[in-house]
Amino acid sequence: MSSEAAGFRVEVVSPERVLYAGDASQIITRTMGGGEIAFLPGHVAFLGALVENHTRVYQTDGKVVDVAVHGGFVEVSNNTVTILSDGAELAGEIDVDRARRAKDRAEEHLRGDHDAETEGALRRAHARLSAAGGLTGANVGH
Repeated sequence: MSSEAAGFRVEVVSPERVLYAGDASQIITRTMGGGEIAFLPGHVAFLGALVENHTRVYQTDGKVVDVAVHGGFVEVSNNTVTILSDGAELAGEIDVDRARRAKDRAEEHLRGDHDAETEGALRRAHARLSAAGGLTGANVGH
């Protein structure tokens, strides 16, 4: 089996740096209005806007790279998946306690007034906690 059939190239880029560049057998992310989407080797060309989400990169060696992605775009072309994020964090770099406090603050604020900024903060907190394994089944809302 050729290496191309076994995997494809993945790059996850934030404005600050390249968070991940390597080969993968699958990547799962979430697009605006489309829900979760999985990309496998040989996927047709695709371009989509991303929402805050827990993106999973399944490496060809079986390991999974968990990333909190805070918006941006995903492009698939020539057996390469590129995520150009507005902001992103690797799971191991996420301060789970801080993310929980941010989630709690946003939820408390939303009990009174709903505004786009607070709703965005809550989505980012959920993406961070999901990527870092800090959400329990009862807390999963996004």
